[in-house]
Amino acid sequence: MKKALPILVLNGPNLNMLGVREPKTYGKATLRDLEALCKKEAKALGLTVDCRQSNLEGELVTWIQASRKTHAGIIINAGGYSHTSVAVLDALLLIEKPVIEVHISNIYSREKFRHHSLISKAAKGVICGLGIDGYVYALQSMAKLLKSPKSKK
Repeated sequence: MKKALPILVLNGPNLNMLGVREPKTYGKATLRDLEALCKKEAKALGLTVDCRQSNLEGELVTWIQASRKTHAGIIINAGGYSHTSVAVLDALLLIEKPVIEVHISNIYSREKFRHHSLISKAAKGVICGLGIDGYVYALQSMAKLLKSPKSKK
């Protein structure tokens, strides 16, 4: 039996500061807590995850490009790059795998510049405002997408 490819869980700039940065907005959970939650949920769903975080746009793009051959799909919280990075969008469009965008905070209740995400164009769905539980819902949705014969973007 062929082993299923992992889901790439990407977190962008400043997400390494979870638990410290604006806890009223992002909660008290750390990145390590978030990753442990993802691993636990993935296991319950019969999936595996590869969790990564970078503050560097180019590194995120490189990981996304490489994932074409190594991962079944991507769950991404690109942080501030969600609103600014054509490069991340282009990489996500290239991979031809399911993408789910996640935001810990409700981007629509925050500053106006956060209301538009460039990378949403590449996503099957967007989850925002549900804290780190949004990653659980993203994994559940990804599991369903991967079972569907129409899982490719």
